Amino acid sequence: MVELVILAIAAALFFDFYNGMNDAANSVATVIGSRALRPLQAVTLAAIANFVGPFVFGVAVATTVGKGLIDLDIVTIYVVIAGLAGAITWIALATHHGISISASHTLIGGFVGAGVAAGGIEAIIFEGFNNVLTFMIVSPIAGLVIAFGLTILLLHVLKNKRPHTVNRIFGKLQIGSAVFFSLTHGANDGQKTMGIIVVALLAGGIIDSFYVPYYVIIMAASALGVGTFVGGFKVIKTMGLRLTSLKPYQGFCAETGGGVILTFMATLGIPVSTTHAIAGSIMGTGATKRFSAVRWGVGRRMIYTWLITIPASAAMGMVAYKLIE
Repeated sequence: MVELVILAIAAALFFDFYNGMNDAANSVATVIGSRALRPLQAVTLAAIANFVGPFVFGVAVATTVGKGLIDLDIVTIYVVIAGLAGAITWIALATHHGISISASHTLIGGFVGAGVAAGGIEAIIFEGFNNVLTFMIVSPIAGLVIAFGLTILLLHVLKNKRPHTVNRIFGKLQIGSAVFFSLTHGANDGQKTMGIIVVALLAGGIIDSFYVPYYVIIMAASALGVGTFVGGFKVIKTMGLRLTSLKPYQGFCAETGGGVILTFMATLGIPVSTTHAIAGSIMGTGATKRFSAVRWGVGRRMIYTWLITIPASAAMGMVAYKLIE
């Protein structure tokens, strides 16, 4: 059993690393897209902030993911391993093809799929799962609205300023907003893996009640930070350069809008997708120039991948559990 728990934890940290490569790239996409920082500078900054994030905002999201989606009475170490196998398979395919998916929903889908394979549809805690589905829609819309409104406000305030002055000021301010978004990203996404690791410890009899040990926070935060530093440049290109062309003030608005959404959700313990939040914010700030400034075709293809993520990873989690069984 101990060996299986170690395997589950290793798989969870491997997933967290891939999360860093795919999803955490979102936290630096806009600062690269607006040319405020070079890619290496941006990913280094984001890696540090992603590590620190979970220590700042607590572990409410980890608790929701760990015991708010699947009835823990049916969860065994095999359910955890199968769920992670399904999630890793889907996120690996997406990362290597430069597809910006939600790593959060990949993990949730894989875990729920394995849980259903083990205990049937009644294993799902529908209150928690419905919250995930609801805020999958709410978060990008809220990000779009906040970033759009903030951009309009700044355009009104700065209308008499020279473009060079505005770019110089917001080139510096955007570094702060990128750090803010990276902190909230680490707080939200890092916690999801923590929740799964705690379930593995609980299923393996290592701990006897649900709580998040300090060493789990350090492991998950480290894996996310390293993944952020190592890669994800294909996804950065999609998010920061292909959705719309950004000025520094727009990057500031997008990161601030996304960070506000993630702060609110981390406080409430609701797991949401950082991809959804920042993509909605990027489209919101880009639309203030003119509606056609946003490449809606790219955004539409991203939405399609979001919609299939939970079913696809859930199906892979179910298959993985059946193979293990």
